[in-house]
Amino acid sequence: MTTRTRTDVLLLAGFCAFLFFYGLGQFGLIGADEPRYAQVAREMLERRDFITPVLGGHAWLEKPPLYYWQAMLAYSVFGVSDVAARVPAAIDATLLVVAVYLFFCRFRRGVEVDAALITASCAGVIGYAHAASMDMALAATFAIAMLAWWAWRESERQVYLGVFYACMALGMLAKGPLAPFLAGVVIAVFALVTREFRVVVRTLWLPGIVLFCAIALPWYVAVQMWNPQFFREFILQHNLARFSSDLYHHRQPFWYYLPVTALALVPWIVFVIAAFVESVRVWWGERKSVSGESDFELQFRMFACCWLVVPVAFFSVSQSKLPGYILPALPAGAVLLAEYLRRHLAQPEETPLSKGLVVLHALMAAAPIVPSVLIAYLVTQHRLPAGRPMFVALVVGFVLCVGIALTLASRLGLRMLRFVTLIPVVLSVAAVLKLGTVSIDQTLSARPLAVELAGVETHPLSLAVYGVSREMEYGLAFYRDQTIVRYERGKVPAEEHLLVAPSTWKVNVAMNTAGRRVLFLGNYAPQDVDYYWVSAAGAEP
Repeated sequence: MTTRTRTDVLLLAGFCAFLFFYGLGQFGLIGADEPRYAQVAREMLERRDFITPVLGGHAWLEKPPLYYWQAMLAYSVFGVSDVAARVPAAIDATLLVVAVYLFFCRFRRGVEVDAALITASCAGVIGYAHAASMDMALAATFAIAMLAWWAWRESERQVYLGVFYACMALGMLAKGPLAPFLAGVVIAVFALVTREFRVVVRTLWLPGIVLFCAIALPWYVAVQMWNPQFFREFILQHNLARFSSDLYHHRQPFWYYLPVTALALVPWIVFVIAAFVESVRVWWGERKSVSGESDFELQFRMFACCWLVVPVAFFSVSQSKLPGYILPALPAGAVLLAEYLRRHLAQPEETPLSKGLVVLHALMAAAPIVPSVLIAYLVTQHRLPAGRPMFVALVVGFVLCVGIALTLASRLGLRMLRFVTLIPVVLSVAAVLKLGTVSIDQTLSARPLAVELAGVETHPLSLAVYGVSREMEYGLAFYRDQTIVRYERGKVPAEEHLLVAPSTWKVNVAMNTAGRRVLFLGNYAPQDVDYYWVSAAGAEP
C-alpha cells in the first residue's frame, strides 16, 4: 500500500466514521418506519425465522428481508438497541463510498477521493445512513451494480457483469423488483441516447441471470410457500398499487422530486447541475459521432445523466411519493460531478469559474449551517427564531459563504472545491449532533416516554394507546418490546394496563374506561400526551 493510498484510506475512514456512525444513538428511532422495521428484525431473531417478517406476532410482508437480516446480525453482535438497528444503513453507506472510490481508482484516476467524499457528504446519503430502513441498502446495491455495469461496458471483463447481476439480486432482496426494473430502464435509455442498442442484448448474459436467480429467488419462493398471501400483499399492494394509486396516502405533486433531489444533493447541487448541463450540451453538439466504442468519456457522462434522471422521472409518475425513494439517484450526481472535476482539472490551463457559479455554490454550501445551528428551534417550535440566535447563525453562514466564494474565485479554483465544501458539511453535522439531539429525541422519538413509563410501573404491564400517532405507537412497541393495543380499534385490554393518550382526550379516556379505576400518572409535555394506570375489568372501583 502506497503512502497516498494509505492517506486516502484514513481520510475516507475518518469521514465515514463521523458522517455515518457517530451519534447513531444520540436520539431514538423516529417516524413510523424506523421502529417498525427494527421491531420486525427483533421478532424474526427471537423466532429464529429468516424467511417470514413478523410484527406483533403476525406475518408482515410489506418489504423483503435484506435489512432484517442485517439488523438481526447487528442485534446478535451488539444486542438489541436503536444503535444496532441503524448500523446496517451506516455500513451500507460506507460500502457505497468505498465502491465509488475503487471504481474511480480503476477507471477514472485522479479524483477518486473527491468522488468518494462527494458521495459521502450528500445530505440525502448522510440522513439515510442514520436511518433504520431499506433505502440505503437499495441505494448502495443499485449504485454498485450501475458502476459494475459500466466497468464491464468499458473493460469487457465478464466478472464486472457478474457483480452487476449479484448486486441487482441484493437490490431485489432489499426492496423488491424495483432494483432490476430501474437498472433495465437506465441501460435502455442509455442505449437509446447513444444509439448502441446491442449493449442491451449483450447485457442479458445467461450466467449472470442464473446468478441473479440463485441469489434472489430462494427467499421469494420460500416466503410464498409459507405465506400464500405474499404475492397479493407484496407484489400487488406494496409494489403495483403503491405506484399506481395513493393507497397509502403519500400523494405529492408531480414536481415533488425536483426539490427533494436538489436538497438531497446539497451541498453539491449547483455543480451537479453545471456538470449535467455541460454533458448534455456536449452530447447534443457531438451526438452524430457518439456511437459504438467511440468516446467512452462522453458516453460515461451520459450514462451518469441517465442514471440520475431515470429514478427522478419514474418516481415522479408514481402516485405514492416519499423522500427516500429518490436515494438510488444520488450517487449518479456525485459520479457526474467527480467526472466534471477530473475533466476540468486535467486541462493545461484551468478556466476560471464563472462568478455566478461560485456565488451560487457558496450560498448553497453555507446555507445548511443556519438550520443546523437552529435545529432545536426548528424541531420544537417549527420555525426559525428571531433575535440573537438567528443573527449568530446568519453571521456564521455569511462568513462561510464569503470564505468559500473567495477561495473558489482564486487561482486554486476547483482544486479547493472539495476542501472548502466539506468544512460546512462537517460543521453542520456537528451542530445537529451537539445542539439538536435532545430536542429531536424528546419531540420526535418515543424513547424518552418509554423510559418514563418504565419508571412508574412497579411490575411489567401491557400498554394501550388512544388517539396517538402511528409514530408513537410503533416507537413504544419497539422500546417496550410489546404489542401495543389501540382503544379506537375496540380492543380495550381486560387486564390492568398503562394507557397513553393525547392531553386533549381526557373525556374520551373517561368514556372508554367507565367502571374501572383510572389513575393519572403524568404528562409527557414535549409530545403533549398523558399516561394513566387502568385497573383490570371487574376490579373494585
